[in-house]
Amino acid sequence: MLDRKQKLQKLIELGLDISQIGDLDILLEKVLTEARRLVNADAGSIYIKDDVQLRFSYSQNDTLQANLDPGKKLIYTTFSIPINNQSISGFVANNGTALNIPDCYKISSALPFSFNSSFDQKAGYHTQSMLTVPMKNSRSQIIGLLQLINAKSDQNQIVPFADDDEPLIKHFAIYAANAIERAQMTRTTIMRMISMAELRDPKETGPHVNRVAAYAVELFEQWAHKNRMSDKELEMKRDGLRMAAMLHDVGKVAISDTILKKPGRFTDEEFEIMKQHTLLGSRLFQDARSVFDEVAAEVALNHHERWDGHGYPGHVDILSGNPLQGFASDNGKAKGKSESEIPLFGRIVAIADVYDALCSQRVYKAAWKEEDVIQEIEKERGHHFDPELVDLFLNNLDVIHSISARYPDHHD
Repeated sequence: MLDRKQKLQKLIELGLDISQIGDLDILLEKVLTEARRLVNADAGSIYIKDDVQLRFSYSQNDTLQANLDPGKKLIYTTFSIPINNQSISGFVANNGTALNIPDCYKISSALPFSFNSSFDQKAGYHTQSMLTVPMKNSRSQIIGLLQLINAKSDQNQIVPFADDDEPLIKHFAIYAANAIERAQMTRTTIMRMISMAELRDPKETGPHVNRVAAYAVELFEQWAHKNRMSDKELEMKRDGLRMAAMLHDVGKVAISDTILKKPGRFTDEEFEIMKQHTLLGSRLFQDARSVFDEVAAEVALNHHERWDGHGYPGHVDILSGNPLQGFASDNGKAKGKSESEIPLFGRIVAIADVYDALCSQRVYKAAWKEEDVIQEIEKERGHHFDPELVDLFLNNLDVIHSISARYPDHHD
């Protein structure tokens, strides 16, 4: 375990680390991971304030994780609870004060709040000590809660959270609150861009792009672990990927309504115009100033390439749209990129996008049955999709399904 001086040094470093993460989902994971490390907590959760409720937004649990096969993730469901004095988290949010509870099963009946043991019973876990801290921004507004569970001693025994750990976590919660608020602003800006695209193309909905982005990050993590990518590189790249994947079709805002909203099949000429959204989207992120810009340009350009080389736009100059030298086919069009010529993130988003499109109900089609979607993905293994990525995707469908449940479509 870290001593007091090491914890203070770590706290300073963490403030800088989390301020550099742009995506909200990636940030919540980082915040919870580092808060738990700081005080050696076995588990924890993050709640985000949503009007008069708290939304259970992220969870980790080392004990339950250890029961899973290597590489598998815990599945958790999101839910909301009212901000009032009846629950522990509701009380903390309602009053703006931290609660450090040595044993959740021995809370005095004289107190207004009580512990809900339903999760423990369902999961076979035993929650004992709990430290719940409000995350307040620079204006002292509560934007969420950080809840840490089961502090562990050097001997790995469950112990109460130390009193002198409270100010550390409170201080970290201020860093976290301001970082979360910035990430929420970034997410809001991206969602406004998506809403603009949705006005033009009803397929580009907020839930659709959030699912595609979350699937893409999950698939990238699986690929990175299999290919022994360093944790530092993985962490840096997945933040950019999460945001970039949401904007994979942003170039469609520049496509004519007569084509974009056509109910039937495209003519050959119309399809050629439609293909231009890959170039138009990629051009938005030229003159890259960040990893996000680089990844967004890569994803927008390459997510319609195919493993077998029959995708688009192929080997083209992004600004002119003309084939690169040596890559023109007999008909004068650019040859498609194939296999590893297609950048990794383009190959990843291709699977995520097609899977979600097939699973989703649209104005012009019903949602496919899950088994039919899986069959289609398997059929396109080595044709449309990277075979290695298909295998990783299909091996982690439980996580994919949990992501889908987190971002449901809003049907009228």
